[in-house]
Amino acid sequence: MKGTYLGEFEEVVLLAVAIRTGDAYGAAVVNEIEQQLGRAVNLGAVHTALHRLEEKGLVKSEMGGATAERGGRSKRLYVVTIAGLRALEEIKQLRNQMWDNIPKIAWS
Repeated sequence: MKGTYLGEFEEVVLLAVAIRTGDAYGAAVVNEIEQQLGRAVNLGAVHTALHRLEEKGLVKSEMGGATAERGGRSKRLYVVTIAGLRALEEIKQLRNQMWDNIPKIAWS
């Protein structure tokens, strides 16, 4: 992950966007995180993280169609980019490598 550091919350938001492929907008990402982690998440914090992830090129967004349940307003939909998928894969590999390097005696 040369030059693209992700904090824990950004990583969780990026994972939620990947899970919600095609339907990742702010409130849906909040719901996904709350369901997966079992903890409350602030919508404003998710929007901030999504903005940072977009600046880093790890997600991209576009406006979806207007919906009646939102009073005719559009949702900003997010998708993970190829760079975002690579970042997630690198994070996963690094974490697995570190877990594998914990001495077995530590579990005794």
